[in-house]
Amino acid sequence: MKYTAQIIAKNDIHLEKIFQAEEKNLQNNRSRYEVKKSGDKVRFEIEAEDAVALKAALNSIAKVLQVHEKTSGVCKND
Repeated sequence: MKYTAQIIAKNDIHLEKIFQAEEKNLQNNRSRYEVKKSGDKVRFEIEAEDAVALKAALNSIAKVLQVHEKTSGVCKND
């Protein structure tokens, strides 16, 4: 069974660049994602071959988003 998911995040100038550097096909080749800019949003479109691969892809993206969120907060407080 093939799974799909989307994550939509508010765009900032760094978010799209961060994910350009990330590998779009994850290590196991059972999942992949695309980053698309749409106005003031960034949309992550994820496809996976199975539920475990989907969860791994979502976790991978969420970890990068979490680091970005935390470092953005630190930079704004300077």
